[in-house]
Amino acid sequence: MAVPFLTDFDPQTGRCVEVAPHLRRIVAPNPNMYTGWGTGTYLLGRGTVAVVDPGPDDVAHIGAILDAVRDERVSHVLVTHTHADHSPASRAVAAATGATVVGYGSHPTSAEDDSEEHGDVDFAPDLRVTDGDVVVVGDHEIECLHTPGHISNHLCYADRTTGALFPGDHVMGWSTTVVSPPDGDMAAYVANLRRLLDRDDSVYFPTHGPQIEDPRRYVASLVEHREERDRQILAQLAGAPRRIAELVEVLYADVRAELHVPAARSVEAHLVALRGSGMVTSDGDRYRLAW
Repeated sequence: MAVPFLTDFDPQTGRCVEVAPHLRRIVAPNPNMYTGWGTGTYLLGRGTVAVVDPGPDDVAHIGAILDAVRDERVSHVLVTHTHADHSPASRAVAAATGATVVGYGSHPTSAEDDSEEHGDVDFAPDLRVTDGDVVVVGDHEIECLHTPGHISNHLCYADRTTGALFPGDHVMGWSTTVVSPPDGDMAAYVANLRRLLDRDDSVYFPTHGPQIEDPRRYVASLVEHREERDRQILAQLAGAPRRIAELVEVLYADVRAELHVPAARSVEAHLVALRGSGMVTSDGDRYRLAW
């Protein structure tokens, strides 16, 4: 199953755009090969508002958020995880509005140097939440889902009131998610994708890119993509032991060279998971089949 990536998107960078009833989005001016068009910050609710993934420490973006909620009460800032394109603006938004910053916890030390966007090591939530906790924002009940994989402190937020899910970087419409060891965990990532398949969320609003209107089909394609990558890696190792760079050169031959660095992280994550399941062994930087 090919992943039906969503590439038709007008970010309207810096503008506050209504994307659904009681939901607005402002895209930050930080586009790159990892963030796509930039960080999409969501304003959930009217009158009483939650800011979901406030984004980078960018003066213009923070100003756009505060202008959009000028006559409203910001009760919470919901942070999906502590990469620098998601959480740093939480401090300025909270200072200006008095909002409670919500997150799973501080940036994991094992992830300080493995992120494409670097880590927000100064992040400290006012309210630490874990799987199953509920945050009430006006008329909206927000369920917190702990979804490690991309990073160990990753959360998705499910709006029980509307059926919308804010998956952060766990599911992105425009691209696959980078899973970077040692903190990134491919086995956990795929398990948490499968967990979403058992839910009935009606629409996803990822932090990067457009909304996903058929989320179950889309998530199923992501699971199949990861399973196919496992099969490709095992097929390569069946020929001879391989280094990660050698696998990337073959498996990502049709991908731009600058993307081979994050691709190598994901290949390593697949290998770590395959080694954990007993299918692969390693000798230094070379990997081989276990049988």
